[in-house]
Amino acid sequence: MAAIMGVKKGLLVLALGLAMAATSSAVIYKVGDTSGWTILGNVNYTDWTSKKNFRVGDTIEFTYPPGIHNVLEVKKADYDSCTNSTPIATHSSGDDKIVIKSPGHRFFICGVPGHCAAGQKLNVRVLKTRSSDAPSPAPSARSAAGSAAATPSPTTETTGASSASGGSSTPDATTAPAPNANGAGVGAAGHQNVVVVVVAMAVAALASMTMLH
Repeated sequence: MAAIMGVKKGLLVLALGLAMAATSSAVIYKVGDTSGWTILGNVNYTDWTSKKNFRVGDTIEFTYPPGIHNVLEVKKADYDSCTNSTPIATHSSGDDKIVIKSPGHRFFICGVPGHCAAGQKLNVRVLKTRSSDAPSPAPSARSAAGSAAATPSPTTETTGASSASGGSSTPDATTAPAPNANGAGVGAAGHQNVVVVVVAMAVAALASMTMLH
């Protein structure tokens, strides 16, 4: 019994540790890098965002002198027209950290008159989860799928025989994996999903042992 309790405790510690490792892969993006959130220096925020891969869990940090600028999150129409009268949210601390919680577009402007028109505006596109980043199935599921694929169906055999009697057959088309449209950031996302699978397997093993005892 002591050994079983020790195994349970070890699995729980492993699951917690891997969960913490997964969350640590989030990135903090400082808007404008060393220039910060400003109208000086002709900072091109559109170009800045085009070189980033924003994902759920990442943080966008706006740094600026308090009282000189602010950060308004707005709708797309207000972003396009630089309208500051109906913001979704207002930030003015000078060091505003905004955590990304969902995919899609988010729009930010400086609400000080004239600043948005001068280029102090930010369009953040948060990437959706790619199909290639989805967690792999558990080993048992893969084994079952492999066994099913290895057993030819009557339809397959009949088709093969028909092709053979016809003297020619059409080779099966193999679908090539889709290229990574998002560029950088695949390694971190793939690692995070592997961690999620391992955590799920550890929790499942812990639950099974609990039911047996």
